[in-house]
Amino acid sequence: MDPIQQQFVQLLEKQQISLSPDQLNQFELYYKTLVEWNEKMNLTGITERDQVYLKHFYDSLSVSFNYNVSQVSSLADIGSGAGFPSIPLKIVFPHLKITIVDSLNKRILFLRELVTQLGLTDTECVHGRAEDIARLPKYRDQFDLVTARAVARMQVLNEFCLPFVKKGGTFIAMKGSEIDEELSEASFSLAELRGKVVKVNRMQLPVEESIRHFVEIHKLASTPAKYPRKAGIPLKEPLVKL
Repeated sequence: MDPIQQQFVQLLEKQQISLSPDQLNQFELYYKTLVEWNEKMNLTGITERDQVYLKHFYDSLSVSFNYNVSQVSSLADIGSGAGFPSIPLKIVFPHLKITIVDSLNKRILFLRELVTQLGLTDTECVHGRAEDIARLPKYRDQFDLVTARAVARMQVLNEFCLPFVKKGGTFIAMKGSEIDEELSEASFSLAELRGKVVKVNRMQLPVEESIRHFVEIHKLASTPAKYPRKAGIPLKEPLVKL
């Protein structure tokens, strides 16, 4: 174990997460595959190994620091990009049934290759717009936990993500340092999509000390039939009270 991996392991142990040698090998293979594919297509602007371990892997796993992921069966990750946070969570919590939704087919091709390389089971990578995929019965109101990491502002993100959450399930939006204004402007979309903010957890990323927020939203009822609206409309016309 080299110093970068050692720091990663120690940081996780402080959060009561321990990694097996196989899991650590999976993270290293993840890093190598990410950098290799990043030369062919833009997956991430962060490629330094220590930064990938901290700002991508550790940051993704931080979802589990304040939420009991071990009790989750199914997880959907919306706009996952290069697999964050779902793939690191799957490595550490292999029981999870993962569905990744991304609108860019090249990213889905990378994720499918990554899933094969890492030997992950119960991991489906779906190409499509969230608004379209959430209309399919297989995915609508189906998931215990839905995640999204830095995808859009909350009032838009609610329409992208809450339709995937089952009644009684949870949506966790991973956000940066400024969150109050977003939460305020998202109150109408939350009500429309049958969501309720139950807590907002704040974390300071170790070493570089940047701030993260985790907005935890409870799904109160099934998604109303009119949502989500057609692809593209939530971004152009975010839900606001008229």
